[in-house]
Amino acid sequence: MSLAEKTRPAGKARATGRERKREPRITDEHGRRVRGWELALRYLLLLGVLALTIGPFLWQLSTSLKGPTEDIFSSPPKFLPSDPTLHNYERVADTIPVWDYALNSLKVAAANVVTNCVGAALAGYALARLRYRGRRVATLVFILAMLVPVEGIIIAQFTTMRELGLNNTLVGVVLPGCVSALNVLLMRNAFLNLPYEIEEAAFVDGANVWQRFFRIALPAVKGTLAVVAIFAFMGAWDDFLWPLIVLSDPSKFTLTIGLNYLHGTFANDERLVAAGTIIAVAPLIVLFACLQRYFFRGVGEGAVKG
Repeated sequence: MSLAEKTRPAGKARATGRERKREPRITDEHGRRVRGWELALRYLLLLGVLALTIGPFLWQLSTSLKGPTEDIFSSPPKFLPSDPTLHNYERVADTIPVWDYALNSLKVAAANVVTNCVGAALAGYALARLRYRGRRVATLVFILAMLVPVEGIIIAQFTTMRELGLNNTLVGVVLPGCVSALNVLLMRNAFLNLPYEIEEAAFVDGANVWQRFFRIALPAVKGTLAVVAIFAFMGAWDDFLWPLIVLSDPSKFTLTIGLNYLHGTFANDERLVAAGTIIAVAPLIVLFACLQRYFFRGVGEGAVKG
């Protein structure tokens, strides 16, 4: 056997080894190899969750675009409308003053965002960075406040608003939720993650507590502020029970209460209800689309430390 014939299997082995090295490997975040069936199962689960979360919204959107001659209860159901129309949205505006209700909701939501961002940032900074007696007790009070159900104190809230003369006003709608305990704890955890050395250096340079708050601490937690803003806006925009109790003047109704008038006494027009639902959900989608990059960064900033 010649030398070339002897070395040929070794060359093939080296070539085969190179081909194996070139084979792509799919790994997880810890560097462990993920098998093909495991990856397929993960994607199937993700698609299932996606269908459960986005499916109802897409169905409502499809229903709102269907005309009066189209059967929305057909079997099998038709997802795409055969003749899309925006006439249902015009009917919503003709049935109820939807834009006035939306303006009232926007006022309440905007005020709720401002008060929660300001109040939660100040309270969270005080709980996380300042030294005083009773700080742990104050933190415990905010934690316990999250455990109290809203239904248990809603009568007391209404009595308080009535004594203050704020019932049947938008201020009365905003006031009980102007600072959320959850948002305060989110801001506290975000401030706790900041290194103390930066503030100590600023203190040595003569910065007072307000300068350290506005120039050092607050710019470092913009992501958590975005999370607080989204939570506050969603909570105020979607709230139904409290505005229903405190408001009695139809001109001051929020959108969630006004959309209830789309339901008939003996029959419902599902197309009309679907169009009103899309009008109510659209601002939330726009807000999240604008703040999503800050939202995901803020979730990490305000995560509970283990």
